[in-house]
Amino acid sequence: MHPELANFGFVHLKTYGALVAVGFLLCWKLIEKLSGRNDLSNFILSLMVAGIVGARAAYVIENWQSQFAFRPFDVLRIDQGGLVFYGGLVLAIAVFFGWCIIKKESPAALGDLFCAAIPLGHAFGRIGCFFYGCCYGKRSASALAVCFPVHSPAWHEQIAAGELPRTATCSLPVLPAQLFEAAALLILFAIVFLLYRKLYAAKTRVYAHGMVAGAYLMGYSAIRFALEYLRGDPRAQVGPLSIAQTISFAIFALGVLFIAVPLALKKKGAPK
Repeated sequence: MHPELANFGFVHLKTYGALVAVGFLLCWKLIEKLSGRNDLSNFILSLMVAGIVGARAAYVIENWQSQFAFRPFDVLRIDQGGLVFYGGLVLAIAVFFGWCIIKKESPAALGDLFCAAIPLGHAFGRIGCFFYGCCYGKRSASALAVCFPVHSPAWHEQIAAGELPRTATCSLPVLPAQLFEAAALLILFAIVFLLYRKLYAAKTRVYAHGMVAGAYLMGYSAIRFALEYLRGDPRAQVGPLSIAQTISFAIFALGVLFIAVPLALKKKGAPK
C-alpha cells in the first residue's frame, strides 16, 4: 500500500488518482488509434465524467452511514479512493445510448470500439485500489496474502470488528483481491482487443457488430461475480448475493443481447 505517490508540500499526488488518470488516458488514446477518428473526444470525456460520477455515487450510497453521514464533504474526495465500478458502468451505459441516439451512431459498432479498451483502463484503476488499500480481500493464511499498514481500510475494519487491538501496526493478512481482478482484467483486455482487431481487420465486416461489446460485458460480469466471493471489505447484500453479484446478472444479460440481437438481425437480412 502506497497511497501517496508524491508530496510537494502544498500538493499531494495520490497514487489512486494518478493510476485512474493513466487508465483513462490509455483508453482514450487506444480508442482513437483503433477507430482512426478524431471526433470522439467530447464523447469520451462525457463517458469518463459519467463513469466517475456514477462510481462515486454508488460508493457513497453503499457507505453513507459508515463514512459520509458525519463527513458529507468527503463525498468529493475521490482522490482518496472510493469508487464502485458498476455504478460508473451503469451511468456510462445510459450516457452511451443517449449519445448514440442523438448522434445516430450504431450502438453495437461503437460499443465494440469502447469495450476493446475499457478493461485496460479498469485494470489500472484496480491497481490504484491496491495502493490505496480499498476493495481488499478476505482474511487468509495463504502465501499470496498481504498485510495493509496502519490506518488502511482493512486495518480500520478489523479494529472495528474487534479482530485487532488499536496498537496494531498493520492489518491481519488478507487476499489482494484488487490485484487478482487487475490480472483478470488484463487477460480480458487481451481477449477483446485481439477479437476487435481480428473482426474489424476485414473491411467487408462479414460478422455482426456487437460481438466485442458482448464478449466484454459477459466476461467482466463473470469475473466480478466470482471475485466477489474473495472480497473482505463490507459488501451490501441482496439476499445471499452482494449488490455487485446481482448487477452482474443484468450486465451478463446485456452482453448476451449485444451478441444475439445483431446476429438475429443479420440472419434475417436486416441492416446492421
